[in-house]
Amino acid sequence: MTDTALGITIYGCEPDEAALFRELAPRCGVVPTITGAAVSEANVVLAHGNRCVSVAHKTAITNATLSALGRAGVRYLSTRSIGFDHLDVDHAKRVGIEVGNVAYSPDSVADYTVMLMLMVARNVKALLRRTDVYDYRLHDVRGKELRDLTVGVVGTGRIGVAVLDRLRGFGCRVLAYDIRPRNSADYTSLDELLQLSDVVTLHTPLTADTHHLLDARRIARLKRGAVVVNTGRGPLLDTRALVEALESGRLGGAALDVLEGEEGVFYADHRTDPPDSDLLVRLQSLPNVLISPHTAYYTDHALRDTVENSLINCLTFESELRHG
Repeated sequence: MTDTALGITIYGCEPDEAALFRELAPRCGVVPTITGAAVSEANVVLAHGNRCVSVAHKTAITNATLSALGRAGVRYLSTRSIGFDHLDVDHAKRVGIEVGNVAYSPDSVADYTVMLMLMVARNVKALLRRTDVYDYRLHDVRGKELRDLTVGVVGTGRIGVAVLDRLRGFGCRVLAYDIRPRNSADYTSLDELLQLSDVVTLHTPLTADTHHLLDARRIARLKRGAVVVNTGRGPLLDTRALVEALESGRLGGAALDVLEGEEGVFYADHRTDPPDSDLLVRLQSLPNVLISPHTAYYTDHALRDTVENSLINCLTFESELRHG
């Protein structure tokens, strides 16, 4: 417990996160102000008197909101995510706000990624659709075993490396690509990885350079019948080009936990109000495409890591500010 309690405003806080913040904050000497609303110009007032805020990744943060936070005296923003693509870090810096991200268990996303690979390889979506209507015949197409496939891992940060570790246990050939090779994986060029891989899985951060990393040209380089898995960020893929390759039969399938334009669609109930997204509707209609709503990270362990590290980030910033 610190000598003086630190106030932190926590925006976009879901009930399960809120319970953890209320449990862990007092142990750290932190007084949390918690709201389920995403940070916006309208609720910046909640941050008055607090130099630190914590925000969720589910809603984009406008530059106007960042400027308002700066005027309110906020000096540190901890995003409860690995990526920063929902806010302009440079603008935050210009208005006097330092931005930090959190680390959480890479095993959450790595486990989910391998699960998606297995599900696509074994035609699980089509299988479940059949059994849901009591059709128990074998699938028209036999499944594939991972040991017979070549898997290309694009991006070998903490999550990519955790995926590599898991794949070794399946006995498949594994290729890797990263602009900064950092381990003993079998690294190759991106073009060669795409040409040789039966499954390509994306784990690179989203930046200006990696936006549409898999565009129409690179998707055309994939082996016929290849599968694409994306648990990184939606805009790493050119969705229109992917849909066209799937509908033409060039690709064998896709498993997408993230999607371009997911903001305002994922994390909401659209059963009576279908999303206005032609590409999403086309993807979901395909029997060889799995869609999940950006949920790979969502485990007990990872959520606790996220909350703990959000608090640690703010405490570390305050400590450095006082002793700087």
